[in-house]
Amino acid sequence: MTIEKPACGAVRAGGMLPGMPPVDRDAFLLDPDVVFLNHGSFGACPKTVLEQQRELQARMEREPVHFYMRVLPELLDTARMRLSELVRAEPADLVFVRNATSAVNAVLSSLKLAPGDEVVTTNHAYRACHNALAHFAARSGARVVVARVPFPIRSAQEVVRSVESVLSDRSRVLLLDHITSPTALVFPVREIVALAEARGVVTLVDGAHAPGMVPLDLGSLGASYYTGNLHKWICAPKGAAFLYARRDRQEGLHPAVISHGLSSSRPRSRYWEEFDWCGTDDFSPALCVPHALDFLEARPGGLAEVMRENHRLALTGRDILLQALSQEPAAPDEMLGSMATVQLPLSGPALGSAFDVDPMQTQLFEQHRVEVPIFSFPEPGARCLRISAQIYNREAEYRALASALSALLAESP
Repeated sequence: MTIEKPACGAVRAGGMLPGMPPVDRDAFLLDPDVVFLNHGSFGACPKTVLEQQRELQARMEREPVHFYMRVLPELLDTARMRLSELVRAEPADLVFVRNATSAVNAVLSSLKLAPGDEVVTTNHAYRACHNALAHFAARSGARVVVARVPFPIRSAQEVVRSVESVLSDRSRVLLLDHITSPTALVFPVREIVALAEARGVVTLVDGAHAPGMVPLDLGSLGASYYTGNLHKWICAPKGAAFLYARRDRQEGLHPAVISHGLSSSRPRSRYWEEFDWCGTDDFSPALCVPHALDFLEARPGGLAEVMRENHRLALTGRDILLQALSQEPAAPDEMLGSMATVQLPLSGPALGSAFDVDPMQTQLFEQHRVEVPIFSFPEPGARCLRISAQIYNREAEYRALASALSALLAESP
């Protein structure tokens, strides 16, 4: 099915799409001439939060010694308390990190593996974290075992069965995505965590996309470790993420960078001391998390309504694309959050790394000013396109993407 392509001026008239209230789009620094449907990769931070960040940075520069030595611990504790309310976990079990990849590396580098041990993940795992798993496994002589989760997928139970089928008496660690990156699937983490932990397998959940997309209750989840990014769906500045470690898993856990916290004598937990200070850094992203939450909670209905509306818009956008491409849904609605992945009917090049960009993704941006990621999945050459939905997106943008895709596919041999 071919959809008539609208004129570029109609799509981006005045820098805005039809029906898009300026209060939403104008709250961000996003280029008004780009149809931005890729919030999932790096997020987007509201102007008001960035202003708060600049104030914190200025405060730091006015008296760096006073800020770092006397003020910072209390500011971190305040932000940590607000984070604990979001993820429903005790503050004592939470630390800030720069990103989820850093947290995964910290956990894996702290675990003791031996030759013959097996570390388990799925074929939907985020490439950077899979690389970390392979790296630390190779150093200890352990073996990476990959559970093949199908895509398209019919139900969440297919994920459970796939993971369960590869667990063995040699399994030591399970690295599990909460929401997958290339396929945008919400995995049934609670059921899988319970299954693995009951067998004595350490569970490390990569929840990079989860905070702000789905409700979290880490206190009852039961995972050994959980990490999530806050620069994505919480809209904090880049460099804000967290690591949760269950109380019985905190001893022996160290950040990837060892610093003063290892020998600190302050009356704070060693877990906090080591992760709160990994050397001189800009801590403003983590300190801005309360401001980002305030921004989202100020929306009608608060963050809960933002998540519901983003889910609804992601499904609407997916359906628009499916109709344009004559494709079927790749996953049931209940396995999606604020993103959705659709299969493209035209094969493409095998993308070897995250730094490779599909030529169709480049064409969409350069010729149609649409920013959206295209992945090579589930096998080399297969193409999947992932859309995101955030409060600044509108239905008309997905129609613009559908028109652009239709035009590019019509030009393909």
